[in-house]
Amino acid sequence: MANVSVAAEWQLLYNRYYRKPELYQMRWKHVDLARNKVAAAPFGGPLAVIRDDSKIVQLHGESALRKLRLFSSSGRLLADTVWRNPGGRLIGMSWTDDHTLVCIVQDGTVYRYDVHARIIEPNLSLGKECFESNVADCAFWGNGVVCITEANQLFCIADFKNPNAVKLADPGITEPPRCMAVIEPQYTVSGNVEVLLGVGDGGEEEDAAVLAVEEDGVQRLGGEMLRGPLQKMVVSRDGKWLASFTHDGRLLVTTSDLTGVIIERECESALPPEQLAWCGMDAVLLYWDDMLLMMGPDGEPVTYLYDEPIILIPESDGVRILSNTSMEFLQRVPDSTVSIFTIGSTSPAALLYDALDHFDRRSAKADENLRLIKSSLPEAVEACVDAAGHEFDVSRQQTLLRAASYGQAFCSNFHRDRIQEMCKILRVLNAVRSLEIGIPLSIQQYKLLTPSVLIGRLINAYQHLLALRISEYLGMNQDIQTTKHEQSTCDSKAMLPNSLTYVRKISFKREYANTKLKLIA
Repeated sequence: MANVSVAAEWQLLYNRYYRKPELYQMRWKHVDLARNKVAAAPFGGPLAVIRDDSKIVQLHGESALRKLRLFSSSGRLLADTVWRNPGGRLIGMSWTDDHTLVCIVQDGTVYRYDVHARIIEPNLSLGKECFESNVADCAFWGNGVVCITEANQLFCIADFKNPNAVKLADPGITEPPRCMAVIEPQYTVSGNVEVLLGVGDGGEEEDAAVLAVEEDGVQRLGGEMLRGPLQKMVVSRDGKWLASFTHDGRLLVTTSDLTGVIIERECESALPPEQLAWCGMDAVLLYWDDMLLMMGPDGEPVTYLYDEPIILIPESDGVRILSNTSMEFLQRVPDSTVSIFTIGSTSPAALLYDALDHFDRRSAKADENLRLIKSSLPEAVEACVDAAGHEFDVSRQQTLLRAASYGQAFCSNFHRDRIQEMCKILRVLNAVRSLEIGIPLSIQQYKLLTPSVLIGRLINAYQHLLALRISEYLGMNQDIQTTKHEQSTCDSKAMLPNSLTYVRKISFKREYANTKLKLIA
């Protein structure tokens, strides 16, 4: 029955299963995403929320002064500050890799804030030309940004650590592009950022194209492949693929140089989606006013309906979905989990998981199951360990690890430290996923981020005790220095300790004194 209830939460897209567990009920109050601009940091990072000054909104007993508010992913308020910055309308904001919030206003001024809503001096500028002609739109990546002005000129800051604004080649267009996307420098042949502009007036098919703009030239891509202008486009995380929505309601997935079509699917609407995002590398999400559509290479799309606005936050292994009331995580179900919980599965891992259930009920069927999978017991134990690592539900983690431990007792050639290593990782993940901390990392994100960077971010967020406990638990060097990118967010009046050993001398508030890592039985 457990397998049935787990698999019932999945959706089948082509030949792959997807799930959408709820990570948090948001702790914030009176936050309406439809009235605000939102910037969300990847790897379970903080959220920045500010009232959208491009919309006319009714003030429900709130101050006319706009506030920039920073929240954790669980909706806990981290800091706020009144927005008093000159320069015109806020065009866009995003988090850099070192959790610096970058805000770009109409006249090309770049304001930066740390995770405590303190402004970082000095302010930056995109240059005189941006100031004179105004910024119309911008596209962020990692530590950089590209802006397009109302005169259709492109300016780029490739790295905010060395914030030099560079003008890119003139795209030679008179009308604003319909959409814009960026291929990061690490994925281009030249090593410089490449900006993709969707152009075309929709009247003549031959006018439709994608312009690839770099610092030293412009290239026209697409040609007959497009059959009309693109309304929306987004580049995959590895820079290889381009997902786009066409003028006649098709989802088009091509190589990023537009030389080959990978997927071409008809959508349910010809209206361009409000948001377009990759879900890992296997699916593309399209969001309209009340509907989220997930499309794969073939088969029927998966539809999710929402009665409130949502924000899609792409991650390396899925997409976080933020709404007014909750945070969810849409991801492909890992193969190990599928092998255990698929209804009717007879894989070794599923039989081992079933054997534990029989063992708990003191049934002789447990021994029968073990004899059936004796030759495949090591892979069954490994699958249970791996599936536990991908779970957000603590009780399910415990059951899967118990199944692995049960199988390991009858398996002489299994690496004995594997279960212990996974327990350590899950204890750390469960600690940072708590409502109070609000960093909902998956195990894949944790491995990409690395423990040292996670500890640096906890220190930067003033979660010193938890950072110390994790470093001690993982056996890390207590004199580990906070990484340079974390130190760069500190001002001279609020320097963070550059060694975790120093944390022992800090007097913690009473509520932090009881912070403990969640343990798995």
